[in-house]
Amino acid sequence: MPPNASGTTVAPPALSVSELNRRARQALEQDVGEVWVEGELSGVSRPSSGHIYFTLKDDRAQLRCALFRTRARFVATPLHDGDRVKVRGQVSLFEPRGDYQLLVEAVQAAGEGELLAAFERLKARLADEGVFANARPLPYPPRHLLVLTSPTGAAIRDVLAVLAARWPLVQVTLIPVPVQGREAAPALISALGLLNRQQALDPARDAILITRGGGSLEDLWAFNDEHLVRAIFHSRLPVMSAVGHEVDVTLADFAADLRAPTPSAAAEQLVPDRRERLHRLERLAERLTRAQRARLETEAQRLDHLRARLRHPGEVLDARRQQLTELEGRLRRAMQARLAGERRREQHLRQRLALRSPGRLVEQAEQRLTRARGRLHQAMPRELARHRERLGGLVRELQAVSPLAVLGRGYAILEDEHGQVVRRAADTAPGQALEARLGEGRLALRVLDRREE
Repeated sequence: MPPNASGTTVAPPALSVSELNRRARQALEQDVGEVWVEGELSGVSRPSSGHIYFTLKDDRAQLRCALFRTRARFVATPLHDGDRVKVRGQVSLFEPRGDYQLLVEAVQAAGEGELLAAFERLKARLADEGVFANARPLPYPPRHLLVLTSPTGAAIRDVLAVLAARWPLVQVTLIPVPVQGREAAPALISALGLLNRQQALDPARDAILITRGGGSLEDLWAFNDEHLVRAIFHSRLPVMSAVGHEVDVTLADFAADLRAPTPSAAAEQLVPDRRERLHRLERLAERLTRAQRARLETEAQRLDHLRARLRHPGEVLDARRQQLTELEGRLRRAMQARLAGERRREQHLRQRLALRSPGRLVEQAEQRLTRARGRLHQAMPRELARHRERLGGLVRELQAVSPLAVLGRGYAILEDEHGQVVRRAADTAPGQALEARLGEGRLALRVLDRREE
């Protein structure tokens, strides 16, 4: 213990026993929370209060458990010393005695492994078929809610209490059906079919809630029925499922359009809280009042400003008259300036027109034509002589290579009846008609004989 200023020892502040137990309870509930525990029942006690107290044990430890009356009525599994069970509960501490204990919520026989395995197999098969693909939004809030549950169970009381407190405008119709045992699944399927057929007659029926309280896996097994799951999937009306407690999960929850962990939570999800809506309306009314007040203040200031700017109509007319006089003077000056500019432009165009008079242009063109005609008369004789000389040279060259010049020296060209030149004796035949082209004239010939060298 640390000494104080005077040198004496001061004890640190101490907790009371109740405070320590309270802190221990809070730590257990927050850190450990809800768990599943398996063990053997021992010391099962049922006092007149309706609560059930027992001990779970194994070969090395034991655990005190308390199953309160409100939860005990939902437990169908018989509890006897020596039975092996699984329990779900909240780890806590009984503060008056400092006893560490488990507050039990549900009890299952330890042999439920086969049911869980069957549950998982059916779940996987239905998921592969797309039976769990529903995700339609439920109307919010619904106009007419159809509740499928037991009329004597706590679930319907919880739902109706929450709906009445949050949104009493919703119309609720209870469809009484068994929610446990062999009759539960067929009754639920029949009710779903009937409600879907009647929906066309009453379109206001717009949502279905299937619900019941918690229980063991056997108690909830009707909601794992394959035919019920398919009926929920094919329902035209959107379906919400709220079966059991938060940790209880059934195949009906997967097939439904929406799932709630408890019946009360389902009612809270289905409808808004009227008190919250009223508070919101009050806040909106306050905002509207403040906005109106601010708008009125702004408009009042604007009105004051406009009133200060408002002048007598005579003053406005005098100002407009003076402005009109100024505009008239500016218009007159602008017109005079515009006329002077147009006169200068007209004079400039007249000067340009005089310089480009058509008569003067024609005279200049005639002078150019006369000069061109003189140059043409001078160039034509020279060009004709040059072309004659070039033509004479071409004629001489043509005569030098012309076949006619060869014929003039005594040669002849033989052609057959097709006009083809005969170059070899082998190209002719005796009696064939030929034509000989001479330097002057042509001869018609006929072949008498053919000699080849």
